[in-house]
Amino acid sequence: MSDFHLTTLAPRIAVPDAADGPLSSRTWPETAHPYRSAFVRDIGRIFHAKAFRRLAGKTQVFTRRTEESDHSRSRLTHTLEVAQIARTATATLGLNATLAEALALVHDIGHPPFGHAGEKALDTALRVHGLGFDHNLHALRIVTNFEERYAAFRGLNLTLAVREGIIKHSRDYPAANHPELSEYFLDEQPPLEAQIIDLADEIAYLAADFEDGLAAGVLELAQVIGDVPLFASFYADARKQFPAAESRLLTNEALKQVLNALVTDLMQEVARQVQAQGIETLDDLRRAPQRLAHLSEPMEAQRKQAKSLLYANLYLSPTLEAEHAHAEEVVQTLFTAWTENPELLPFDHQARVAEEGAPRAVADYIAGMTDTYIEQAWMSYRESLQK
Repeated sequence: MSDFHLTTLAPRIAVPDAADGPLSSRTWPETAHPYRSAFVRDIGRIFHAKAFRRLAGKTQVFTRRTEESDHSRSRLTHTLEVAQIARTATATLGLNATLAEALALVHDIGHPPFGHAGEKALDTALRVHGLGFDHNLHALRIVTNFEERYAAFRGLNLTLAVREGIIKHSRDYPAANHPELSEYFLDEQPPLEAQIIDLADEIAYLAADFEDGLAAGVLELAQVIGDVPLFASFYADARKQFPAAESRLLTNEALKQVLNALVTDLMQEVARQVQAQGIETLDDLRRAPQRLAHLSEPMEAQRKQAKSLLYANLYLSPTLEAEHAHAEEVVQTLFTAWTENPELLPFDHQARVAEEGAPRAVADYIAGMTDTYIEQAWMSYRESLQK
């Protein structure tokens, strides 16, 4: 954009790459790598984690049962899009782009199958037992305990900065309610690298859900043009520039510009907030009264308007509502069956029952499943009842 202007942030606001810095520390001390920073190593560990690979088989919005195309996003492809946005935004602002990329890659690793519907169903099932499901807290358990790749320790032994970001990128956890998270500076703001992940996530799935919803025929182009001014203006510009192009290509052009406008606004607003509050160091940022990463008021209003259309016409559409009901039935049925009969769990998950109780052990097992795997488990369970 020709009128783009951005003041790069003060260098000391960024999380440093120093190998001996406190945010580069690990639970289990390790010798520094000769040519890879601590956060580059974290990226590699996340890429090679089984939980990361399973994201390819987990729902973003459309399940394999409903989608009409192999091109709809999975939880994995969404994660990669978030990583691209986060790395671009943080690098442009002069922040630690490598840390931001690591946080983006791991931010959804704790999601269960069936997207948000699966998470809601699992949380509802656990609340009967006085528990709950939180995908951020579950992600922390995955990277600190469940992943088994190293002889020296359980988990991935990620840096403190990445573990803090897993917990705090999208919400705040009161210290009084979560003593087990005391090492993650719960009374302080997270670094900007972590704060930006939440907005990168919002931006990525806003644009992607319009694309996937239109491609699947659940959303109507005329309705999106009529009800989403941000999209409509860019679509009109694309039609003037490419009058002979097909509507799907004009849609792509418009969504590309929507994405660009949102990311640009985010970066400019972060820089404006930092300057307005006199933030010069990471310590200053930690002590800020509220988070600094958000969109400007006019752009946030447009984002909310676009999101409202997605809720009314995509997320709550009859097509997806049927899938949400199916997800609830599958999760609730298997959770109840395995909680009442934990001997049906695989041996390694049975071992966790004695440590954490059947409800949590069962929830951990379900949360790790892909959509296909849990469907197969559900079918097998139903068949067993007919014998």
